[in-house]
Amino acid sequence: MPLLVTDYSWTQTDTTVYIHVPLKGAKVGKVDIVSTDEYLKVHYPPYLFEAFLLKPVDEDRSSAKVGNGVAVITLPKRTNKIWENLMITTNDKEKKKEIRERALLKYQEKVSSESRSKAEKQRTEKKYALETMMKLEKEERESVQKMKDAEREKTTAELDAWQLRQKQQAEEEEQVKLHTQRDNQNKAVTQKQEKRCSDGRNVKLDRRGSEAKCKKKPADLPAPRPAGNIQVTFTPRVFPTALRESRVQEEEEWLHKQAEARRAVNPDVEELKDLTEENRNPDWLKDKGDKCFATADYLSAVNAYNLAIRLNRKIPALYSNRAACHLKLRNLHKAVEDSSQALDLLTPPVAANAAARARAHVRRGSAFCQLQLYAEGLQDYQAALKIDCHNEALLADTQRIRDIIQGTAAHPDTQ
Repeated sequence: MPLLVTDYSWTQTDTTVYIHVPLKGAKVGKVDIVSTDEYLKVHYPPYLFEAFLLKPVDEDRSSAKVGNGVAVITLPKRTNKIWENLMITTNDKEKKKEIRERALLKYQEKVSSESRSKAEKQRTEKKYALETMMKLEKEERESVQKMKDAEREKTTAELDAWQLRQKQQAEEEEQVKLHTQRDNQNKAVTQKQEKRCSDGRNVKLDRRGSEAKCKKKPADLPAPRPAGNIQVTFTPRVFPTALRESRVQEEEEWLHKQAEARRAVNPDVEELKDLTEENRNPDWLKDKGDKCFATADYLSAVNAYNLAIRLNRKIPALYSNRAACHLKLRNLHKAVEDSSQALDLLTPPVAANAAARARAHVRRGSAFCQLQLYAEGLQDYQAALKIDCHNEALLADTQRIRDIIQGTAAHPDTQ
């Protein structure tokens, strides 16, 4: 048998009724509140408060705040008029039972409708996420195919150029061979003529009847330089990590992803046609967004990050910085989405991206807490603590979230 609460208090204006119900040490998570247009119940075992309201209220605009040992229920009136009493004065148990059952049935239908709406919203969001993922995968496949086609064309052109060089080299060698043979023949003739000159038998008439002169031996040209190979060596990349804890493979993968991200630029965005070639790059737009954020111009910063992301969707800093802007603008769901996207791109987890991962976790955790999803927010703050365990501000925020979940700290909305 529950204990009925009688030490409640209530006040009213022409438009609103305010009811204060003491919680008698009950934790926030143990309080169950049911409110309809004619009935109100606050249950925290073993105590029960219920009110059969004198006149109907607007249940859609009604609200309740629980904290600091009291539950404050705000009930907007349907008609702007002062009530004589808070509850009906009848002692008819059957009538109260009928009102209670009707109210509970109406509340269950409302909860069921909200559950269906939430499920439909989740299905819509999943469908949107799936379509977006399929679109991104299609764009990635097309990008990969373009890269393959470009490489194929490049390789074909290089092969054709090599074949042409080989053909030209063969022709040059053939020409050199013919010139060598001709030079050898001329040299042999010259030697014969010199021999005849030395024997006194070197007089010979040409076709015109003139006397031929002895020819001098041509000077020998120096031999061509010998061919050789020049050896080139590169300094190996060394990571400052102990061998037993080496994560060279993950670090190399991260560097490879960063290099690919810098190459994955889509400059054919319609909104950027009027910009100069120098300004049509994600880095310039990111710097512009950072400067706007520093001057509290968050909308301009979001626009700059949006264009940068349309140019290159694989730079995690763009999503993380846009999440910070959404936090300032109270676009909390968008902040969660951008932080999650940044964390997806910040893989594999290595020392080079540790600070960026910590920032993304804190921003997503802050958005969750402002949405009153404290359990999810605590998980992100704990993940950030694993990365930066000596951050005193982070330790304090994490402890405060734990206190809120355990009911030992005031709810932010009640302060």
